[in-house]
Amino acid sequence: MIGSGYFWPMYLVDTHAHLYLPQFDEDRTLVLDRASAAGVARVLLPNIDLGSIGPMLALCDARPDLCYPMMGLHPCDVKPGYADVLVEMKARLSARRYLAIGETGIDLYWDKTTLPMQVEAFREQVHWAIEYALPVVIHARESFDELFAVLDEENGPGLRGVFHCFTGTRAQAEKILGYGGFMLGLGGVLTYPKAALDQVVADLPRESILLETDAPFLPPVPHRGKRNESAYVAQVALRLSSIWQVGVQEVARITSGNAFRMFFPDESPPE
Repeated sequence: MIGSGYFWPMYLVDTHAHLYLPQFDEDRTLVLDRASAAGVARVLLPNIDLGSIGPMLALCDARPDLCYPMMGLHPCDVKPGYADVLVEMKARLSARRYLAIGETGIDLYWDKTTLPMQVEAFREQVHWAIEYALPVVIHARESFDELFAVLDEENGPGLRGVFHCFTGTRAQAEKILGYGGFMLGLGGVLTYPKAALDQVVADLPRESILLETDAPFLPPVPHRGKRNESAYVAQVALRLSSIWQVGVQEVARITSGNAFRMFFPDESPPE
């Protein structure tokens, strides 16, 4: 459902949502039901730290038809002792199926003093992605140059992934896509007029675009100021349909196909 009262058949993939966080403890079942009603058929859950692994996996076990886990250490949680955390996380990769390595990356908005640790933690997780043949899901906040410095050294035929919640420039988008195995995740920021992100993504290759929410963060218009949830990925699809000048069902078809190529390469999305 978009807004109120608008339904259409779609198959959407929310490629980035933290539905296991406490913000959803009071109504998680309703949140999942609303996502399904909006056409969201799969929700990909990026990990944050050691403490989030349990709730994330519990949700995936409760709703294996809908929720799929990743494994990684968020850059804002890279602190002294991070190397031991990474050892424990890597040990878990062989215990069950994970769709991706992440959420990893570099964040220089909150704390620049941890940059050297963030760089090494990111590099280590890129190595995991290559070793396990999994996509890497990258958090980039005021850190494109630092991320590019690592990827310029580590990129190769086996590396693929997503710059999630992409809010960069056209030149940064082209740099990312130039690596060959990467896509751009678009979320609620696409609906913010002052972001002017529509001008950046309008002519980018459509096979490079994924949809996401980053729930509970960054809700799209008209839900700004409220908690974000996976159902609202339909609002992002609606905005992208306006930018691309195609029907929203076509946006769903293209972006879900992209999500399957990135995260479910052995499956095909429903027609």
